[in-house]
Amino acid sequence: MRALFIGGTGTISMGIVERLAEDAQWEVYLLNRGNRAAEVPDGIHQIVADINDEATVSDIIKDMHFDVVSEFIAFDVSAVERDYRLFKGKTDQYIFISSASAYHKPAASYIITEGTTLSNPYWEYSRNKIACEEFLMDKYKSEGFPVTIVRPSHTYDKRNVPLGVHGNKGFYQVIKRMLDGKPVIIQGDGSSLWALTYNSDFAIGYTALMGNRHAIGEAFQITGDEILTWNQIYQTIADALGVELKAVHVASDFLSDVGESYGYDFRGGIIGDKSVSVVFDNSKLKRLAPQMTTNIPFHKGVRLALDYVMSHKDSYEEDPEFDEFCDKIIDALDKAKESAMKK
Repeated sequence: MRALFIGGTGTISMGIVERLAEDAQWEVYLLNRGNRAAEVPDGIHQIVADINDEATVSDIIKDMHFDVVSEFIAFDVSAVERDYRLFKGKTDQYIFISSASAYHKPAASYIITEGTTLSNPYWEYSRNKIACEEFLMDKYKSEGFPVTIVRPSHTYDKRNVPLGVHGNKGFYQVIKRMLDGKPVIIQGDGSSLWALTYNSDFAIGYTALMGNRHAIGEAFQITGDEILTWNQIYQTIADALGVELKAVHVASDFLSDVGESYGYDFRGGIIGDKSVSVVFDNSKLKRLAPQMTTNIPFHKGVRLALDYVMSHKDSYEEDPEFDEFCDKIIDALDKAKESAMKK
């Protein structure tokens, strides 16, 4: 069987590509700009092109047909409209990566199923994903376009340490603060529930949907079974680093309001996502992927990530602006507490 991955070297997709590279049933092609070609497993075919150059891509694939086309880098309706034009009649299944952040915030129940209403007034990213889903499902209903929707939650790999609050340059500065003995910010009181999934575990569920006729016209959320509070997540990171966790809890709406003036979109990423408790009911997925489970729990996965990070420090940027932001927020809270204390 032949699969085309649009992207294929990101956090989610790389785990799937690595899994399929060991499966002789699949002939896998990656269509991307080739910037990370050195990381692609042996046996994977590389098509170096920009998917946004529709005419060029159309010419490249004119004589090709795919059992599955997997889209990982479409973030607005124009991208899936382009894919529809490119792959209509050229694939038996088009799998679109949406997002679990598209679910209603906050949902009526913290237990999330595929039937939970899609609505996120806080985050444009999520609303764009919803619009993509609506376009694709309309094409399925009206024309039979063979779409499958996949909604990941927080998926990570060896190159990423999951956090709730970080700057625009990523997670590294928070890790550095921990190593330097400085306090770190956790949104809310840290007790909200969250699901973390290592990318190789995600790949188990995803590959079970590939080429599966029962997945056509359906949406599936893919997450691991492990549920942690944000306090547990940060404590696990500190334990793996061998340092004391100095946590400062900050109200999410305060972070959103203040962070906006520093150029941080905490309204979307925190209020519209990470501040809300979520527990995913994956029974629909497990009917098609009974082997889907958490093989790499967070206390193991974070050690894999930190080992990689600490041995590839040149790949990560320090973020002095975010460091200063954290210091200012923490100092302001300390002063407010001192001022409010009854003498």
